[in-house]
Amino acid sequence: MFRRIEEILQSIGLDIVKVLKNLTDLPHYFRKYKTLKAQKGKDNLFPFGKWYPRLREWKEQGGVASGHYFHQDLFVAQQICKHNPKRHIDIGSLVDGFVAHVAAFREIEVWDIRAIDSKVHNMRFYQADLMQLPKELIASTDSISSLHAIEHFGLGRYGDPIDYDGYKKAIENIHAILQDKGRFYFSVPIGPQRIEYNAHRVFSLSYLFEYLSSYFEIEHLSIVDDNGDFHKQVQITNEVITNNYGCHYGCGIFELIKK
Repeated sequence: MFRRIEEILQSIGLDIVKVLKNLTDLPHYFRKYKTLKAQKGKDNLFPFGKWYPRLREWKEQGGVASGHYFHQDLFVAQQICKHNPKRHIDIGSLVDGFVAHVAAFREIEVWDIRAIDSKVHNMRFYQADLMQLPKELIASTDSISSLHAIEHFGLGRYGDPIDYDGYKKAIENIHAILQDKGRFYFSVPIGPQRIEYNAHRVFSLSYLFEYLSSYFEIEHLSIVDDNGDFHKQVQITNEVITNNYGCHYGCGIFELIKK
């Protein structure tokens, strides 16, 4: 019960556990401040400005190379570099992660339901609701990505209209946008199938394989498991599909080819 309350509070921006942990670090913070102030003495080369406490970072690792977004963004960018499509369109993926990775070596078009006002080399931004098919995009590209995005379609989180079948409309429209034999890089949360309103859907692998097979050849499946570890292009077996690779909230990364 406490864990559930904590999750709800975090979802509205109240992280009580983090606050309590930060409070325990205040003595450390003030001891270090006292030491620095004594060393500074009367020197005015660097006067003190506003206080800017960072209370936990001294206990943390220098970086975290794990989790859904880290692995999917890096891996799919590598795959796009490998296959070198003529045109690549992204739908709703993380701009300061995956899109930035791709833009480091080629141009990428980004389509999102929300406006993006930034102007960045190698990135072109367009605003559209991909539950509605823009006619000018039909059969227009040989490569599309949508990473950790389609699970949100139709749940209203990003200002999109409520649509229980929103994810289906997005996938079917992506199929129409791709040229024959075009590649689709697709990731969503995997585990026991459910809606966690209005954050996202979680898909079972058995459902995804059945649904996607109508539109695409499933070339590869990679997994980020519940511990945040990456499993590249796993062997697809009935056991993997039936038990969702042991995931409750993992990430399935599909490499698909349009039929």
